[in-house]
Amino acid sequence: MAARSRKLRSVEGGRLMFWCPGCDGAHQVGVGDGPGPRWGYNGNPDAPTFTPSVLVTYDGPGAGKDGAPPAICHSFVTDGRIQFLSDCTHTLAGQTVAIPDWEEA
Repeated sequence: MAARSRKLRSVEGGRLMFWCPGCDGAHQVGVGDGPGPRWGYNGNPDAPTFTPSVLVTYDGPGAGKDGAPPAICHSFVTDGRIQFLSDCTHTLAGQTVAIPDWEEA
């Protein structure tokens, strides 16, 4: 993982990673040439835009227990801001926030 900016990290396979405060974890999108799904990217590492939306499903709290569905994080990332859609299962659903800076290691 390599720092691209305070907001983005580059990872193997032509992927970019940003921190999601709703999930308290990182999300990755593939950009440019490479295998797997690819997103459009505006090329601005300080105020990134990815198109189309970013949809992440994962085993969150309660997922898989007694038939509970997986956790969902669905957002538009535009000009360095994350617009969380109403189908998110975390507390930031329906809100728009700035992509947080990565904490220095």
